[in-house]
Amino acid sequence: MAILKNLVEQLDYECLQGDLEILITSVVYDSREITKGCLFICIKGTKFDGHSCIPEAIEKEAAAILLMDDAAVPANDLVVLKVKDSREALGYVSAAFFGHPAAKLKTIGITGTKGKTTTTYMVKSILENAGYHVGLVGTIEIMTGKRTIPAKNTTPESYLVQEYFAEMVEAGCEVVVMEVSSQGLMMHRTAGFTFDYGIFTNIEPDHIGPNEHKDFADYLSCKGRLFRQCRVGIVNGDDTHVKCVVDGHTCELETFGFDSDNDLVASNPQLINGGSYLGVSFKVSGLQNLEVEADFPGRFSVYNALTAIAICRHFQVSQEGIRSALKSARVKGRIEMVPVSDDYTLMIDYAHNAMALESLLTTLLEYHPKRLVCLFGCGGNRSKIRRYEMGEVSGKLADLTIITSDNPRTEEPLDIIRDIVSGIQKTNGNFVQIPDRKEAIAYAIENGKKGDIIVLAGKGHEDYQEINGVKYPMDERVLIQEILKEMKESV
Repeated sequence: MAILKNLVEQLDYECLQGDLEILITSVVYDSREITKGCLFICIKGTKFDGHSCIPEAIEKEAAAILLMDDAAVPANDLVVLKVKDSREALGYVSAAFFGHPAAKLKTIGITGTKGKTTTTYMVKSILENAGYHVGLVGTIEIMTGKRTIPAKNTTPESYLVQEYFAEMVEAGCEVVVMEVSSQGLMMHRTAGFTFDYGIFTNIEPDHIGPNEHKDFADYLSCKGRLFRQCRVGIVNGDDTHVKCVVDGHTCELETFGFDSDNDLVASNPQLINGGSYLGVSFKVSGLQNLEVEADFPGRFSVYNALTAIAICRHFQVSQEGIRSALKSARVKGRIEMVPVSDDYTLMIDYAHNAMALESLLTTLLEYHPKRLVCLFGCGGNRSKIRRYEMGEVSGKLADLTIITSDNPRTEEPLDIIRDIVSGIQKTNGNFVQIPDRKEAIAYAIENGKKGDIIVLAGKGHEDYQEINGVKYPMDERVLIQEILKEMKESV
């Protein structure tokens, strides 16, 4: 509970009626959760306007309403505050309601088209290896130190961000590393606090559309907001758009990359093929000097590791601590290598569109596998173009494509597979069709040859398969272990 005046002290607001000295029992932005004594914040969404629920808030005896629309002011003695942007206000009010937990943590926000998820886990691994208690907010999960929650959005709503931060403080966390999406910045989900460190990995034309960003310029602009909301900005100096992203920044800036003009420089990258795993080693110079090796493949993995080093340098982590943590860091469903055989490499990755699949397969070809085997399916009730494109990409780059089922949803799996096949047939690529995903994975494992790289693409961290509105348990890691056990028993 809190006094309303204290909750809104950082807002630019107009009190239209009522007394700000009242006690608020809870902060609510979802009309379904309105209760007696709450502050109801009216959010205008793309499909629903919270202002339409003001009569319901009055009926349920909310103590106060925060709104944006004068016409919605109720004719009674309810406390009513008006702000320019209620989404932004929600962040500040939530921060105050939970006692400004971000001020009790070192906060790290990572934005970029690619690399956010992997880098957050690398940072978490390095800092925990150095003895820090670290919370995480990301695309896969939220880890508060007390519980692990499956993520619904890359960046949760601002109220949830503050609630998670408060839980982290209570659990003894000292640091939180957080993925910050452009959507999250645009919708003020990180409002109410200043990041200690804001990170920019890279940017490519993506997330452009009617429900996301109107154009690439808007996408760039939203990414750049992070650097007006952090104390130290750490950015990829090699990215061609970096100057646009940091335009108008209010923070100190550091750069990293391969270019020698950067503050932290990577050089001499060497690919490592360990049989059951793939990795990369490289040298670091500039603000820190060391040689490191990471069990993640490709040039983009150098960027991810270099980003993590650039961040952790501020936490006085030893060079040995960085080295050992990068060797042991793992990210569920992101180039996740699963030890099956010393003869070949088997990995799970979330690549579920043509751009991601092409980037992944191109990277793996740099390791000169005997064969590159790609297993994937496509989701039902989604664009057919994605199926054609993914089929064509795999047909061009993989030596063998195993077409299977992903999340068919309400479509017939065989119809989806036929669409993928039509894409592959534009190429000379070899393929087989095995609709049952477990059978498809078993085929890949049983037919693996020395020197192969086998990719299970599309599911990544997901542990379910959605069929006709029902999510059935299906974790590829579990399937692999079941297959290996069955193979052993059959010998």
